Amino acid sequence: MEVILTHENTDFDGLASLLAAKKLYPEAVPVLPRRLNRNLRHFLTLYLDELPFVPIDNLPRERIQRVILVDTQNMITLRGMGPWTREVCIIDHHPLSRELEPGWTYTGGEAGSTTTILVEQMSALRVELSSVEATLLLLGIYEDTGSLSYPSTTARDARCVAWLLERGGRLQVVNSFLHYPLSPEQRQLYEQLLESSETYTFNGQSVIVATARAEGYVEEISTLAHKLRDVFDPDGLFVLVELDEHLQLVARSSTDTINVAAIAAELGGGGHSRAAAALIREQTVSQVKERLLSLLEVYVQPAITVRQIMSYGVHTLSPDITIERAEEEAQRWGHEGFPVVDKGRIVGVLTRREIDKALHHGLGKAKISTYMHKGEVFVTPDDSVEHLQRVMMEHGLGQVPVVEKGEVIGIVTRTDLIKLWSESPRPSRREEIVALIENALPPPLLDLIREASQTASDMGYALYFVGGFVRDLLLGIPNFDIDLVVEGDAIKLAKRLRRQVGGRVRSHARFGTAKLLFDNGGARYGIPSLDFVTARAEFYEHPTALPQVERSSIKQDLHRRDFTINTLAIRLDPEHYGELLDFYGGEQDLRNGLIRVLHSLSFVEDPTRTLRAVRFEQRLGFRIEPRTEELIANALDLLDRISGERIRHELILIFQEEEPEKCLARLHELKILQQIHPGLYYDEWLGEKFRQLRQAMRSGDWPEEICDAPKAISTLYLALLTYRLSAEELEALITRLKIPRDDAELLRQVSSLRPLEARLAAEDHPPSTVVHWLERHTLAALFVLWVATDSSRVRHQIERYCREWRFVHSEIDGQYLKTLGLRPGPIFGRILRRLRDARLDGEIVSLEEEKALVEQILAESNNNERGEQN
Repeated sequence: MEVILTHENTDFDGLASLLAAKKLYPEAVPVLPRRLNRNLRHFLTLYLDELPFVPIDNLPRERIQRVILVDTQNMITLRGMGPWTREVCIIDHHPLSRELEPGWTYTGGEAGSTTTILVEQMSALRVELSSVEATLLLLGIYEDTGSLSYPSTTARDARCVAWLLERGGRLQVVNSFLHYPLSPEQRQLYEQLLESSETYTFNGQSVIVATARAEGYVEEISTLAHKLRDVFDPDGLFVLVELDEHLQLVARSSTDTINVAAIAAELGGGGHSRAAAALIREQTVSQVKERLLSLLEVYVQPAITVRQIMSYGVHTLSPDITIERAEEEAQRWGHEGFPVVDKGRIVGVLTRREIDKALHHGLGKAKISTYMHKGEVFVTPDDSVEHLQRVMMEHGLGQVPVVEKGEVIGIVTRTDLIKLWSESPRPSRREEIVALIENALPPPLLDLIREASQTASDMGYALYFVGGFVRDLLLGIPNFDIDLVVEGDAIKLAKRLRRQVGGRVRSHARFGTAKLLFDNGGARYGIPSLDFVTARAEFYEHPTALPQVERSSIKQDLHRRDFTINTLAIRLDPEHYGELLDFYGGEQDLRNGLIRVLHSLSFVEDPTRTLRAVRFEQRLGFRIEPRTEELIANALDLLDRISGERIRHELILIFQEEEPEKCLARLHELKILQQIHPGLYYDEWLGEKFRQLRQAMRSGDWPEEICDAPKAISTLYLALLTYRLSAEELEALITRLKIPRDDAELLRQVSSLRPLEARLAAEDHPPSTVVHWLERHTLAALFVLWVATDSSRVRHQIERYCREWRFVHSEIDGQYLKTLGLRPGPIFGRILRRLRDARLDGEIVSLEEEKALVEQILAESNNNERGEQN
């Protein structure tokens, strides 16, 4: 036999789960517990005939082989159970709180009720329901979610409610049984509890403790607890009722910060994190209450603290500066408010609203101390967000300084709170991230990162993976280009680490950056160096300017980056190793395949980001989201104000991509290419030529000096891109991009070859003629012409030159000519060229023929000289 069980003193969620499980497992018997809440008993009095429940005493005398537990994780013992009861299936919306025995399984999930989990399955299977059944299932969801109002309610619960309403669930019946009148005994007890209720605050969490004494048995004390919670709306509620032989504790919580199950367990009870109970013997109410308050001090810790959402590296103002100066600082850093500090102590907060009002009234020269919000207003990093919220409301401030050990270390804003509320709670992914890191990095490098992290921690710093490495780690793309951001002094950290692992440090004090270069080229770690960057904020004096830099927090450091997908960071300090930081929605954009800027002035501050957006879009197969594409269009003319070196650098990075022609096509579509130079454009011809160039370089058929130079392919791509420019346009582009001399010379040579292409294509020429035309050009320029031309004749002649004809020389050299009594001079060059031409054109093939040709040349020369004398 197979049975379905729930807990004693069951509620509507337990009863509804019995019904839902019966619908899903038709062969199982849903067993009614012996003890039911009063409203359940009355409901069953009316509707039991239409429901499949079997009272526990009416179970058939058969062996129970399988048990399905719903809305509970503890199994009562029934007649018929024994060693043959090997399979137990738990279905419960509460997290698993016990060790599973052999043969036991657990099914749960984030839902406000167990009924929800089962109704979802019924909906998927299109299970038929009567109106009474749909109403009971509604009661199960509504009771455990407070009619969809408790914080633990999920979208899943609401969807199931809608499905049940469509199947005839009756809200009128639901309301009548959920809002059940109290019995006289309950009313008397409720009044005692209401009068004795006391409010306490633990780490920002409000807790109500209510006590009472009852003569005889009073059922459903939990119902009274719910009514008290409706009156006081606390974060936690503890009801202590003294009965004849024991005390009964009922505990409820509306926040993850207060785990009432853990507290009830200390008093001999149990339950789950939001609802628990205990029967306590041989203790008085005052003794239990005193113990309870001590336990609350220990167990109530903020789920989220100010430290987790604040920004470090705050800018403060002196009370003596003027409103005008404060406005300049607000413009410079984009802040909406500043702590005002005098002699190390907070004396007030100045908001942007107060600055604007003062300026509106012509008070720019006034001191800010006159108009700031005065008072020592602050929170600490370990305060709860609830406490922060109360401080903000009490003082009417959207920015509150954060103070630790008497020092202002940061600021927390209403935006931080709003982002916290808007984020869906997600389980910690630290184990997943740690596994990704360990799979991505070789063990020696991983050990080095851990040593760097521990060293940073010992110095009081925090260390983070940031940017492209984190992005590619989450995308599963190999990337050993590791950037480490330090909340602290990156140069000091790199130097200390060097003393531990060897190598040398190259640093840049202005930007707070350091590169640790390893011995032996980093063979031990698989990378030649490691980059450390001090967390910093950047300020642009004007559009397109290079940024000014100031030390800051990881949050502000990430905010200065180009796109959301590059703002992800991973904490590496030992206590938080593997924690993913995502302040700006980067991971969601990774999932959606979007390139998005962080703010609307991003391209104004740095227009080269337009090229970078296209590079990331094409490399990752993403798409630039519409607003970002609109901002690119608005910033095109700002590219004219960017130095040529910076634009050239971005083009080189594009040329280093696997298929740069895709980037060029997109740059053309967005009109970025034309903005760089109006003569540049992309079409199918250029895309095909880029592909042909790659294939040719990989074929191994071309000289190493063309294919193996480190920057060769970037320069060759650039030569193809500029191939169709006129000489004047090319010179203008060389000047605009400040192209280095050697690269510029290649571009000029390629340009000069264009007229020659037509001559080579017109007809076949003797090898000597082709050699005379081509030998004045570099092999790289000829290779570009070979790729660019569509003429097989031109390609054939270039191939013959590069592979054969340029190596053809006469056997006779200058030494032989000297033995003939000739003096070195122009005649040597004429003779040797004539010999090589004859060899190339097949007129001579041996040394003897060369000697004869020399004699002929000399005779012709003598005859010419005599003719000139006559």
